[in-house]
Amino acid sequence: MTTEFFMPMKKIPTVTHQQKQVTVRNGKPVFYEPEDLKAARSKFMAHLGQHVPDDKYAKGPLRLIVKWCFPIKGKHYNGEYKATKPDNGNMNKLLEDCMEDLGFYTDDCQIASLIVEKFWADTPGIYIKIEAI
Repeated sequence: MTTEFFMPMKKIPTVTHQQKQVTVRNGKPVFYEPEDLKAARSKFMAHLGQHVPDDKYAKGPLRLIVKWCFPIKGKHYNGEYKATKPDNGNMNKLLEDCMEDLGFYTDDCQIASLIVEKFWADTPGIYIKIEAI
């Protein structure tokens, strides 16, 4: 089974999952999502929601390929690797969690092979391919 799609986005959310905040209420720490993280999660959920497969990848190992295509700035060219912030690991975690919440797969621990790349692109957005391995 394979799922493959591209989500065009003029502005790709770059807020990371690690940007959750903590406050203390009644002497206990309470974690919450700041507004920009909530907005990024909502944007991902809306775009990803259009591509949820009919059959969830319920069990077994998966390969997830994600290509982040950022709008070209400066003297960069289409297809050039992007070697600036945000970093792949933090950026991809929110995307993976949204995909799990929407039912692409049962648990992101199923992702046994992960390929994440960032590019400068004429058409900004996110390419995603999931395959059972």
